[in-house]
Amino acid sequence: MPNRVLLTDFAWPDVRVEEAVLAEAGIELVVAPCADEATLVALAGDVQGILTCWARVPAAVIDAARQCRVVSRLGVGLDNIDVAAARRRGIIVTNVPDYCQTEVAEHTLALVLALGRRVTEFFRRGQSGIYDREIAPPLRRIKGQVLGLVGCGSIGRQVARKAQGLGMTILAVTRGGGELPAGVVRVGLDELLAKSDYVSLHLPLSDETRHILGADALRRMKPTAFLINTARGGLVDHAALAAALARGELGGAALDVQDPEPPDLSQPPFSDPRVIVTPHVAFLSEESLLELRTRACRQVVDCLAGRRPENVVVG
Repeated sequence: MPNRVLLTDFAWPDVRVEEAVLAEAGIELVVAPCADEATLVALAGDVQGILTCWARVPAAVIDAARQCRVVSRLGVGLDNIDVAAARRRGIIVTNVPDYCQTEVAEHTLALVLALGRRVTEFFRRGQSGIYDREIAPPLRRIKGQVLGLVGCGSIGRQVARKAQGLGMTILAVTRGGGELPAGVVRVGLDELLAKSDYVSLHLPLSDETRHILGADALRRMKPTAFLINTARGGLVDHAALAAALARGELGGAALDVQDPEPPDLSQPPFSDPRVIVTPHVAFLSEESLLELRTRACRQVVDCLAGRRPENVVVG
């Protein structure tokens, strides 16, 4: 009897990529009709692996998967998987930590340009029949402005290099002591917030980083500065951001990630005309999705074939 792998959920039109990669190794794909816990528990009993995108994989599902040897996340973070339960069962947990770095860096830079050149504001005016270049506060040249990166890992480094191509000055706060790209200046968070014209977040979400951009941090920023978040919604205290914008303490923001998702777009800060909201798409491209799906499935194949998968987080 062939090995079987349960796909809890997916965020793309079909599962042809997953079926092809697994079928080549003689593995049958079982697609859950919905991702509620009861359904996943019922399907998990005779599978040897689990692929999951956004669905929660709690201890009940992991314990029900008595033959399971691997849980592979179609993504980076493991927030939706009960990692402790998998470790207790001796199940390998994998992810694809670097699949969309180029896309997120490109999206971040696109938001810098959209904020700095007030693209969405001019667009909204045009949609309303207003063809007028006068705007307040006046536009500033992006070249020479300061971009502050809160976190400078793989994505932050790509953002830095791309922004340097625009002639921006780059400051960075890092948790580690590793070498930064040439021309990037390491500073403390307070100094970064005080000096930056753009503050861009590139951190994982943890108890330590949750609401790292809260009321106190926002007050340290320039009143003309822009906040950009393409990392995790929970890094920003959205109520504090709404209050700062209402008091005129910030120039604007661009948010690709929110907490929760989807947010109530009728409420601030999301409804504020100075805020650009994109629907968690920074990671998205045809190339990144193909890479993600292929690599996640190959990690399952490797594990079930007795090989160590590419990115083992637990196991």
